[in-house]
Amino acid sequence: MVRYYCPYCNPKYQFQKQSSKGNLICGLCGEDLVKKPFIRLNQIIALVAASSLLLPLIYTFIFLIKNQINPPNKNYQAISTLMIIIKEKLS
Repeated sequence: MVRYYCPYCNPKYQFQKQSSKGNLICGLCGEDLVKKPFIRLNQIIALVAASSLLLPLIYTFIFLIKNQINPPNKNYQAISTLMIIIKEKLS
């Protein structure tokens, strides 16, 4: 549904009328109604700003949870020592 509004009147008290030409006019002041866009430019800018702040936070929480479920192996020296022992036994 396309929304129309009067730029001069308070939105609380607006009601629409149709003129004899078929145009929508304000019932209070008689001015032509202006079509309200579905998505405005300031809404797009607000979404970009909010996502630039929230996406790194979400990204951090995802990796925090991932590391809690599958913790990385921190004992790197033991792995290399085990590899050396295995190589010596095979030789």
